Amino acid sequence: MKTIMNPKILVAMALVAGGLGYARTAAAQTVQPLTDKDREELAEMSVKYRRALMTCKGDDYADLFATPGGYFGSSSRGEVREHKALAEMVVGYDRCKSPAPPQVGTVAGQRGSAYPAPVYEATPFGAKARIINSKGGGYYDDEYVKTPKGWRFKSRNVVSDAELAAKLTTQDFIEIRALAGDDHGYYEDLYGEHHALNTPRGKAFGPDDRPFRSSGLQLTVAPDGGITGLAYIRNNGGHYEDSYVKTPQGWRIKTRKYVPPAAGGTK
Repeated sequence: MKTIMNPKILVAMALVAGGLGYARTAAAQTVQPLTDKDREELAEMSVKYRRALMTCKGDDYADLFATPGGYFGSSSRGEVREHKALAEMVVGYDRCKSPAPPQVGTVAGQRGSAYPAPVYEATPFGAKARIINSKGGGYYDDEYVKTPKGWRFKSRNVVSDAELAAKLTTQDFIEIRALAGDDHGYYEDLYGEHHALNTPRGKAFGPDDRPFRSSGLQLTVAPDGGITGLAYIRNNGGHYEDSYVKTPQGWRIKTRKYVPPAAGGTK
């Protein structure tokens, strides 16, 4: 015999279930306030970051990012996530090629700088801050997560003075990378000298000792705010040359040119 449940009971059960679901969502979004110790450790990260960056300590630099998933991002560098790539990025700077890279004692940290002190805010995932790093107002757009080894960068994105003047933000670059198909596996990492043609490693493209330049899609911002992109397709040898435009509906690809592999290139 089939039992028919009272409609009022069904409504009550639905309300309870909905309430429990809301409670679980609210619990998941609980923000833990930052302590004075947290703020001290977060401030110290900026000091360690600058010292590792300026003294060419690639592994020390990479260790400041959460594993897995923590990344450094910028227009020209892409989203650099893996420990090896983060370390290679740092030691690829010209200053690191000299016989004696700068020493720790000669490098200032974030503390004591002329820029405004960062304001650290608690978030559901940990913390965030905007850290001014340039006279023109350029900044680091930071997210932090607390790990068993202490605070680490969930992400550190750079917005330069020129990009700020063009009213570009971290979110703009994230959206362009998603639009262009930069899914951290489809495009090759690029290598080469600053202001030179950057290509993947391999005999078809140049010597393998060229320094790391960018992860996946490499973006260039023109003085007028126009943005172009370069992306080499993995295991193909060809590449895309893009330009992008911001519309009322969001970012769109304005032009995309596919350049096939050069003679003798990989396919």
